[in-house]
Amino acid sequence: MATVTYATRRSALALAQCRALVARLKAAHAGRQALETRELLVVTTGDRIVDRPLAEIGGKGLFVKEIEEALLDGRADFAVHSIKDVPATIPEGLVIACIPVREDPLDALVAPAASTVATLTTLAGLPPGARVGTSSLRRMVALLAARPDLTVLPCRGNVDTRLRKLDAGEFDALVLARAGLVRLGLEGRATQVLGPDVSLPAVGQGALGLECRAGDAAIHALLAPLHDAETATCVAAERGVLVALGGDCKTPLAAYAQRTGQQLRLRAFVANPDGSGRRSAEREMPWPSAPSAESAARDLGLGLGGELLAQRRPSL
Repeated sequence: MATVTYATRRSALALAQCRALVARLKAAHAGRQALETRELLVVTTGDRIVDRPLAEIGGKGLFVKEIEEALLDGRADFAVHSIKDVPATIPEGLVIACIPVREDPLDALVAPAASTVATLTTLAGLPPGARVGTSSLRRMVALLAARPDLTVLPCRGNVDTRLRKLDAGEFDALVLARAGLVRLGLEGRATQVLGPDVSLPAVGQGALGLECRAGDAAIHALLAPLHDAETATCVAAERGVLVALGGDCKTPLAAYAQRTGQQLRLRAFVANPDGSGRRSAEREMPWPSAPSAESAARDLGLGLGGELLAQRRPSL
């Protein structure tokens, strides 16, 4: 195989998770001819506009559109995405060919580095009116449901930028995806991991998706060793909810699937863009077996999403 080109965003987090994955890919093929790779750095719309909340500048796809264009026009052979950034509908001619093992999907609270007061490092310990930064409407809804007395403020930028703002005193705490902190070697900055009963994760949070052209059999075969069936099944259920609800960055939406024994458990909530009208639902099914596991899980998500739609009151 000739040199393989992979596309990625150029943020520190995107590069860290992409390069770690490519290292694993090379190791998986180490017994054959050495795999040669080339990195294509792509600046996306979401990367260029950092002074406004995501909900104001468009729906899902802000961090993948230009990367997908590189796949379609042949500049790249595959791309590495955070699944939570991938819209419900993928452009014709492209597929998510591989979903590796998922990193921790939960959110984490981060206190300023200089904080020495233990009670200020947990959500329950924050004082009334504390300023909590987040880039997500979903997290805003979850935080205000748990602590309606907090002041939740938008905080855009890459992880390092947000941490600098926190440590400079612009916020009293941040809520970030723990997976991003782990991949950057910053897991020690998390002062509390927020369980799903407090902050239900975003669709696909913590999971990566490797996207390529649908008919490229060689790239499909190259990526196959990194595919994790259990992660892919859980992500399929979560993305089923996303498809049913047509969610985007303007929609506070959470969906989290996990294997519990021999069951697949799926929880989700959705709210109006202003945070009102929150509806929650949960479903379980026996863990689906191959080869139709992902299809069955997606159907579970579609059904749960339909249930959330049915809960919507006509006045909302």
